[in-house]
Amino acid sequence: MRLIALETATEACSAALWLDGELRWRLERAAARRHGELILQQIDALLAEAGLRPADLDAVAVGRGPGAFTGVRLGLGVAQGLAFALGCPVVPVSTLAALGQQGADRGADQVLALLDARMGEVYWSLSAVDASGLVIPGSERLSTPAEVRPVWTGSRPMALGSGVAVRAGFLPGLGLAPDALDAAALPCAREVAVLGAAAFARGEQVSPERAQPVYLRDRVAEPSPRGGASPPGAAG
Repeated sequence: MRLIALETATEACSAALWLDGELRWRLERAAARRHGELILQQIDALLAEAGLRPADLDAVAVGRGPGAFTGVRLGLGVAQGLAFALGCPVVPVSTLAALGQQGADRGADQVLALLDARMGEVYWSLSAVDASGLVIPGSERLSTPAEVRPVWTGSRPMALGSGVAVRAGFLPGLGLAPDALDAAALPCAREVAVLGAAAFARGEQVSPERAQPVYLRDRVAEPSPRGGASPPGAAG
């Protein structure tokens, strides 16, 4: 199975190519305001390296949020456009699950994925890891950092993502050792591809028009000091 995966829900921009279990990817961590330019370049580069045409793809996987409103919308739009053109399905993948998969790949058996949602809040999800090493996505939530109170049931828990260090004093409250915390981790299409391939095998792909974003927050702008509304940066 040949699948292209996209992830643009945060300041990072990435694409990955899954070829029957083989993975190739491109990641630009500091891609703010350049997602539209970079994602198409990454897709073209991956296909060219593999000697494939877009028509050779069986599906398009995409990080469907939560994350930055503009980033989530852009990634989903590119995925839908590509899938419509190719006549193939879309596999929506939770951005938090993709982030959590990084912890699973590092040996964690329970992963708290957190993303900075701005406005003093974080997106988060607490996930278990199955016997095959894939995360079992937990419920996705939006709350203040102080309201994130995970119940650790695994023997090797980990917390990762930009939301880990949103507020001073939050880290000790997680009850984890320093080596089980990674505030620098960002979602990547590599894990979107892994989870997307597994979802495709389970028959969870959808037609392009049915692929929907997940924002968690109804407000996508907040009043500015001068009145009116201003974008909340990474908020979605």
